[in-house]
Amino acid sequence: MKISKIQELLDAKMWVGQGKEDTEVSIACGSDLMSDVLAFVKEKVVLLTGLVNPQVIRTAEMMDIKAIVFVRGKQPTEDIIELAKMKDIIVLTTPHPMYIACGILYVNGLTYKDEKDEA
Repeated sequence: MKISKIQELLDAKMWVGQGKEDTEVSIACGSDLMSDVLAFVKEKVVLLTGLVNPQVIRTAEMMDIKAIVFVRGKQPTEDIIELAKMKDIIVLTTPHPMYIACGILYVNGLTYKDEKDEA
């Protein structure tokens, strides 16, 4: 799924990543625990989280996560925005709670498994 579609489905605002709306992700991960995110080793991931701090960006960088969606209307601080720009990570915000945001993406085809898991 393209970031532009995620942005549309979640009524999301893009804070970082303008011009990268065609970036593809194939898996979603919803978590406020970065330790759980570290255990979620997949490719082409969008992370949905309510945790708004620089550690989220650092975790995303380590795990090669393409995009982060902050849920519940939470907004990134300036230091998070600058770090995301430096690390080339897309940042969106949505007014939806995590449960709803994950559900919207799931029913529109974004799952928690990639094609390699199906084999």
